[in-house]
Amino acid sequence: MSTATTTAPTMPAPEEQRFFIEGMDCADCANKVERAVCALPGASNVRVNFTSQILSLTLDEARTPAADLVRNVRALGYTARPPVAALEPPTPWYRTSKGRLVILTGAMLAVATLLERLGIPHAEYIFAVATLIAVVPLARKAWAAARSGSPFDINTLVSVAAVGAVIIGEAAEGSLVVFLFLIGELLEGVAAGRARQSIQALAAVTPKTALLLEGDQAREVPAESLVVGDLVRVVPGARVPADGEIVSGESAVDESPITGESVPVHKGPGQGVFAGAINTDGSLVLRVTAAASDNTIARIIHLGTEAE
Repeated sequence: MSTATTTAPTMPAPEEQRFFIEGMDCADCANKVERAVCALPGASNVRVNFTSQILSLTLDEARTPAADLVRNVRALGYTARPPVAALEPPTPWYRTSKGRLVILTGAMLAVATLLERLGIPHAEYIFAVATLIAVVPLARKAWAAARSGSPFDINTLVSVAAVGAVIIGEAAEGSLVVFLFLIGELLEGVAAGRARQSIQALAAVTPKTALLLEGDQAREVPAESLVVGDLVRVVPGARVPADGEIVSGESAVDESPITGESVPVHKGPGQGVFAGAINTDGSLVLRVTAAASDNTIARIIHLGTEAE
């Protein structure tokens, strides 16, 4: 008598997932998110890039659904969502939750200080309320960090100091400490946002389309579809779509967006040009020497986003 054998179906390997993390002000924020996500069952190869604000990981959703990951990140005080194809537009500082908190706390401090100078009683109550309002988000972050294994981070220390100041009757000093701390975090976030904008501006230098030569005909194609060895035409006034070597034609090429050289350089056959450079006067035919993912600008962006 023969017996049939059955083979258990093999589960597909988890694929890499990416999330845009909003609200990180410094590299320490990225480290906290990374530690919290690493502690989730089924999460592996976790990496948080502070510059690009991208969380990448391999997630076994049978053990930890993506929705649970999003909730855990939100508990830390940040927002996780799938990244969009386009560049993330910067949010003005005064429209962020931290910016609004700084404005509210600063206004309450100004009112309390004015009342105190005028001799009006009970100004200390306004200082105390301002302190407690500002401490609430810090205390939430401190609690979430403690649950993820970091009980003594800066949010914990500031929260304890501010609440302690209120308890001992020094609410004015406590409110000022929290206010200055919030301003510091806000400025740190603004500086980080400007660095991200610089990288995004560099990415926008490369044109989206190119004139691919097929025999005597030129056809417009996406620049990212070019491969090594393709011939492309660059008309006067256009940007170079890919790193390449000039096959025919001569022109002055403005490479200032990439090299910073302020004077256009005259180039002819056999010389190389960078993607994003501006062809100023002559028509050029180039042979592509690097794909879009490996051209000079892509390498600069990679080095910038990976820098710690």
